[in-house]
Amino acid sequence: MSTAYTEEVVENAMKAKAPAVKPIVIIGALFFIFGFVTWLNSVLIPYLKIACELSNSQSYMVAFAFYISYLVMAIPAAGVLKLTGFKKGMSAGLVVMGVGALLFIPAALSRTYLLFLIGLFIQGAGLTILQAAANPYITILGPAESAAKRISIMGICNKLAGSIAPIALGAVTLKNADGLTARLASMSLAQKTAELDALAARVIVPYLIILAVLLVLAVLIYFSALPEIDTDKEDEDTALANNGKTSILQFPFLIMGVIAMFLYVGVEVMAGDTVIGYGAYHGIPLSTAKFFTTCTLVGMILGYIVGVIFIPKYLSQENALKGFALIGVVFTVAAIFTSGYISVLFIALLGFANSLVFPAIWPLALRGLGRFTKFGSSLLIMAIAGGAVIPLIYGRLADLYDLQVAYWIMVPCYIFIFYYGLAASRRSGKN
Repeated sequence: MSTAYTEEVVENAMKAKAPAVKPIVIIGALFFIFGFVTWLNSVLIPYLKIACELSNSQSYMVAFAFYISYLVMAIPAAGVLKLTGFKKGMSAGLVVMGVGALLFIPAALSRTYLLFLIGLFIQGAGLTILQAAANPYITILGPAESAAKRISIMGICNKLAGSIAPIALGAVTLKNADGLTARLASMSLAQKTAELDALAARVIVPYLIILAVLLVLAVLIYFSALPEIDTDKEDEDTALANNGKTSILQFPFLIMGVIAMFLYVGVEVMAGDTVIGYGAYHGIPLSTAKFFTTCTLVGMILGYIVGVIFIPKYLSQENALKGFALIGVVFTVAAIFTSGYISVLFIALLGFANSLVFPAIWPLALRGLGRFTKFGSSLLIMAIAGGAVIPLIYGRLADLYDLQVAYWIMVPCYIFIFYYGLAASRRSGKN
């Protein structure tokens, strides 16, 4: 056997075990965009509450409009990807997001809350197409047991952008917001209208910049060298296990994963999107509170780093899911029974608790689906609608009771996520 032939065999084997670097870099850039656009909502909620004169529950329609699009658009997104493939589908998703960003301009000029919500829904629709492609892509692009590690790397890209976004937008939209809120009560109707119109107009330039970036990225992705992956191909063991199966409902562990994903996204969005308003509830000025979402996302980044270092060598995906869900329960209860900066800190620390939940649920829920992977991925994408429903319930509870008591809704969510991790451990034989 020649040395050249041996080297070729080794090289091919290494390629089979390790995912290609270039696709990971491209998908990482997309996850950066996911994070930047998604976590702008944490600033938009208090900003639009002032600009459009909203109640707590009305202001959380921001999260509802954005995340409900995942429920509505997940199945159509799967159809789009089937027709276009991953690369062209991702490019199309970026263009759709650009349309949503463009709608913010007339919304700001007319100070019409409904237009803002429609723009957010369209942005969410574009993100649905992107996530429907990117999440299963990065899950399949390498060994199954290290999928949570790859998703953790994507999470770092996502939350790094998310930690920048609220500071950048908050510096523009929430500048001197505390003083403006105090002055509004003593203004005449004409003065109040003029001030609020000026406040609404602050969002125009940031979203024009976002529009330009999205369109440029759409072109770059379209002409990129991103390879396609055949998710319908099954190995021999998977094909044998799935023989005779005709419906996604024949995979109960996937259905449990969809429920866990729904609850997880709800608590993740709550931790990031409510913490600014929660800080204001404790008397902390908005000029300071606008940094709290960034603290939450820094906590998530630290958790992802733990995932990159420890999974799968020292920590299984199943045990990561169980452990971080329990941390979520502890931090939530601590936030409810403390006050002031300490209570707000525990909500911010939920970012750390949430970090490895998403990376663990994806590979565990998709394991063994084979030719059903695309539809299973669509169901998991639909479950992101938890970010629409649970924060809205939180807002209603906050109006009925107060913002602190309303956090009790998170505890049963984390308990179910822990149960799913426990079931995953039993399924795989990992304790």
